[in-house]
Amino acid sequence: MTKRFFLGGLAMLGMASAVALAAETPASLMARYAQEAGIPVSALSAARGDALYRTDHPGRNAQPVSCASCHTKSPTQPGQTRVGKRIEPLAPAANRERFTDAAKVEKWFRRNCQDVLQRECSAQEKGDFIFWLSQVK
Repeated sequence: MTKRFFLGGLAMLGMASAVALAAETPASLMARYAQEAGIPVSALSAARGDALYRTDHPGRNAQPVSCASCHTKSPTQPGQTRVGKRIEPLAPAANRERFTDAAKVEKWFRRNCQDVLQRECSAQEKGDFIFWLSQVK
């Protein structure tokens, strides 16, 4: 009885660990952001995601800044931070690691949206952005 209970507990722990270690996908993140925004995934827009990426906004020093300022006009190419550090391509087609870790995705959205927009991105903006990048080849 104790052995069966122990083995059952190990099996449950193993399943929980597998779920915790499961990588996110762009599709699962889009679904999460659409749900947070209270819209269906089908309402996400690649055109809005593209516009968010390319549109210049007044930066901290009143200099125009966009996502493309550091990430380049083509998200399939590596970019560079303002201090010269390499940024791996944003598009999942060029960088398989993109949008596979929800904590990293949130960290970088928070940081980059503050830098570019001077505010946090909405859930719909995040979903639109990932939707657009998922289509870039």
